[in-house]
Parts: sequence; C-alpha cells; structure tokens
Amino acid sequence: MILIIAVDDNNGLAFNRRRQSQDRILREKILNICKGNRLWVTPYSAKQFDGMNYCPELNVSDEPLQEAVNGEYVFAENMLLHGFEKWIEKIIVFRWNRCYPSDLQFDIDVENPARWKHVQTEDFAGFSHDKITMDVYEKSPSEEGLPPCIIRYSMGLHPTT
Repeated sequence: MILIIAVDDNNGLAFNRRRQSQDRILREKILNICKGNRLWVTPYSAKQFDGMNYCPELNVSDEPLQEAVNGEYVFAENMLLHGFEKWIEKIIVFRWNRCYPSDLQFDIDVENPARWKHVQTEDFAGFSHDKITMDVYEKSPSEEGLPPCIIRYSMGLHPTT
C-alpha cells in the first residue's frame, strides 16, 4: 500500500482524535496523485472529500490499512501506523510547516535509511497554508526480500536481538 499522511513540524498527526489542519489544495493534490487508483479513507477522512466531484476511486472503511493492497493508497489521519509498516511500499508525507497541538505522532521512522529512501521533495502553496511540503519515501532496497536477522544486522543490531 501507499500511505499518505499530513503532519506538523513535530510529526503530529492529530489532537484529541481530530486532524490538526486541512487544506483544499492538498485534497486536490491527493486526488491527482491517486487518479486511477483506489484511495482508502476512514469515514472521518471521507468527510473532507464531500462535494469533490472527481473522486470515484474513494473507498471508505473503518479499517483502511487492513483493506488496501499493493498499489492502493491510504490517507491516514488519526491512527497508529507502525504495525502496518511491513505492508507499506511508499509513504507520501505532506508537511504543514507549522506546529500544532498534537497527542498522536507519526510513528514510522522514515529517516531510517535501512528501511526508507527519500526520493522526492516538492513545495507548493496551499489554500490556507502558504507552503506545504510533500516528501516521498520508498521502501529501501535493503528492506526488500531480506531476512529479518540481516535487516537488524544492517541497522547495527545483533542478529539474535
């Protein structure tokens, strides 16, 4: 699956079970990225896309991370993600370039080169945000197809830990 998230400068995802912010231009960008592919969202996230007449691939589920398969997108706003990392092939992180209150942080370390490779950065103006940054991470080649003990060793951990 391809994960899409929006975070603040502290990797915050949500506060009091609600999204930190939203932006109309960001939603349009998400739909353009996903065009022709399924985009899975929770019922809570689906409300953001109400009235947008060009999202026929939008699939609503209480458990989108369990529904999506390879090549399908999941827009995750208020859920822990680390437990699904092994099924994620790419992560698209939209950064608000601001700090907001948060009590739920993005819990995947995309800066870990043994697991993720940064492949793209793009800045664009949002509707309510002067600058939104999109960072794209792909699963590191060292992570694909290697036994767990080799991956742990490449991360500096003893193979039996």
